[in-house]
Amino acid sequence: MNKKILVINGHPNRASFNFGIATAYREGAKESGAEVRSINIADLNFNPNLQFGYQRRTELEPDLLQAWEDLQWADHLVWVHPVWWGGLPAIMKGFIDRLFLPGFTFQYRENSLFWDKLLKGKSARIITTLDQPGWYYALVYGRPSVNQLKRSTLLFCGVSPVKVTYLGIIKTSDTTRRNKWLQKIKQLGQNQG
Repeated sequence: MNKKILVINGHPNRASFNFGIATAYREGAKESGAEVRSINIADLNFNPNLQFGYQRRTELEPDLLQAWEDLQWADHLVWVHPVWWGGLPAIMKGFIDRLFLPGFTFQYRENSLFWDKLLKGKSARIITTLDQPGWYYALVYGRPSVNQLKRSTLLFCGVSPVKVTYLGIIKTSDTTRRNKWLQKIKQLGQNQG
């Protein structure tokens, strides 16, 4: 059975290589027969600030309501983002803060330290760009963006398995290298993985 895939691009700049990556994955997935939807977080109109924390819910803007519908629809989530200062771009973090809410993606149990994972049955792929080799990012820095998105967000909410693809070093890459990466990403899309 072909998957329903949601490609979520967390880079705020449409001229970025991350937009090319998201396009390559989408093209490959569509060629394989998958149903594909996309979210470019930078195109959404929403306040990325979780203004009241978890004390009071901020109503979701129409773009976030559509994003929530897309998230529920999907079997497989593909997150594309750069690593900036070891973490996620601010707009992507704001998207997660506003959408991955108690009662939506997880629910704490009453009088318990445990919680229900409300996104069970979904899988994910994180495709992240770096200005260092992936092994260096893991060894020296402990891969904080992956820990945040994979472990502290997706796995916390029941998304499993979550696979990671590192692309780097971006700043010193030439057109030939980038085209090879795009072919690799298109093939991931064709494999719906």
